[in-house]
Amino acid sequence: MTERVPFAGMRRGSAEYRRASLALFLAGNATFSLLYCVQPLLPEFAREFALAPAGASLALSLTSGALAVAVFLAGAIGQAMPRRSLMLGSLIAASLLNLLAGAATHWPWLVAARLLEGVALGGVPAVAMAYIAEEMHPADLVKAMGLYVAGTAFGGMMGRFATGWFTQFGSWRIALGAMGALGLAAALGFGLLLPPSRRFVPQQGLGWAHHRAVWWRLMQDNGLLRLFFIAFALMSVFVTLFNYVGFRLVRPPFSLGHGAMSAIFLTYISGIFSSSVTGHMTEAWGRRPVLAMGLAAMLIGALLTLSGALGLIVPGILLLTLGFFSAHAAASGWVGQWAGADKGHAASLYLLFYYLGAGITGTAGGWFYQHWQWPGVVALTGGICAAGLGVALSLRPR
Repeated sequence: MTERVPFAGMRRGSAEYRRASLALFLAGNATFSLLYCVQPLLPEFAREFALAPAGASLALSLTSGALAVAVFLAGAIGQAMPRRSLMLGSLIAASLLNLLAGAATHWPWLVAARLLEGVALGGVPAVAMAYIAEEMHPADLVKAMGLYVAGTAFGGMMGRFATGWFTQFGSWRIALGAMGALGLAAALGFGLLLPPSRRFVPQQGLGWAHHRAVWWRLMQDNGLLRLFFIAFALMSVFVTLFNYVGFRLVRPPFSLGHGAMSAIFLTYISGIFSSSVTGHMTEAWGRRPVLAMGLAAMLIGALLTLSGALGLIVPGILLLTLGFFSAHAAASGWVGQWAGADKGHAASLYLLFYYLGAGITGTAGGWFYQHWQWPGVVALTGGICAAGLGVALSLRPR
């Protein structure tokens, strides 16, 4: 009788690796297109509902804040229930709520739908990161994580770009409805493609006392705590700058229309490229240099947007996007490796700080914009980015 060889993880080049990568690409794409599809619409919300920039940003900030808490809880719930079912249910619910947001006739109803959408989306990111860490072979883990992050980049780009063009030629309601329908299609593809978990063992009967103890233990790890701060810094800078650049570009001296302004989000193509090659860069140079380079690129890109010329603003946004996705792929992969057996809990903490950055700083940036215009936004995000760079340089391999 031959001894059964333990499953070592999906290897790049295998059919199941390709299916899992495509399914997770679809999940990342749907999650982030649904989350960020309102970002180019913030000036439109401010106009239609008579809101200040900070008030209009709640359509994204509240979604991000709810997502932060939901991701945190999903990391615990995901220890006891099948990962595929949790992610699929989350994608379907979030897509339906986006359809409801597009049909809302009053601002409180739209914000309420977006808040619930953030709760629904919480079942995807942490669980996807845990699935990748569990099911992929260690040699291909960084590459698989890079492909997932590429999916999030593509989703973020298409969510922002498509809604801008739908609004240009139709209305923002049609735009939100179309993104909801595309989310449902992506959920269907995800459900058909994702291979079942082979290394996941449901942990039934674990109470909140257990989860609190694991989270507290992880928070005592100085290296993980620094990675969590970097997650907060990355999302703070990225979302805040993209939240308010639209307010700047639709006004004189630029006076861009919705279509032209949404074309700025095509810079996300660079994020798809940078996140997919981060694995190769990490293998060649190590995680810390890649992480530091990404944050440095973000800082330089933010400073370039201070220019009054589109010829420098667009390259600045491009550099910011390249740096963000490289740093996020390196940091998120490092968290999974650092945490050992507690990958699900560590991923939920990482994403809690990540989305809190979007929710807290994304709204605070509106106050800075209202009082000091674009230089105030850059001062806020530049300071946070510089702090993140300092923390990244202090990290050492475990």
